Formats: sequence, structure tokens, C-alpha cells
Amino acid sequence: MEELLANIQKMRQDKGWDLSDTPEILAKSVFVEAGELLECYLGEPDLEHIKSELADVLMYALSLCVDLGLDPVDVVTSKFMDIDARYPSKP
Repeated sequence: MEELLANIQKMRQDKGWDLSDTPEILAKSVFVEAGELLECYLGEPDLEHIKSELADVLMYALSLCVDLGLDPVDVVTSKFMDIDARYPSKP
């Protein structure tokens, strides 16, 4: 995960996006890219297009974690605990 985060951050720095991205812009970008991912399912799904849009969603979300100083593994792990507390496992 650390290598992936470092590669995403390097790409952002190489393109100068780290200078213009704000948490608000990154959050909006996740929303836009999620919409584009959803559009992949309006017709016959194309796995390559789905992968591309999914990568966009993930890169924006992970960039948001970096910019906010959050560990994505901790973010997801704490969400697991939240879900467990709200939705008991089936017997």
C-alpha cells in the first residue's frame, strides 16, 4: 500500500496536481469518477473501461487520504468495526 500511495503522490507531483488539489476538489472528483464508473453499466459492460474508471475513483480517494494524513488501511479497518457494531453478523 505504501508503494502505491508513493506512486500516486509522485504522479500528482510530476503533473503539478498536488499544488491545485484540495480535499474538496478531491472529494468532488471521487463523486464525478464514481458517476463515470456507474455509466459503464448503462450498456454492455466493458471490463477495460470499468478498470479505468475504478482506478480513477481509487486514486482520488487515496490522494484524499494522503492529503488528510490518513492511513487508508486504518480508514477501512475502522469502518469494518463501525459496520460490525451497526449490523450484527448472521447466525
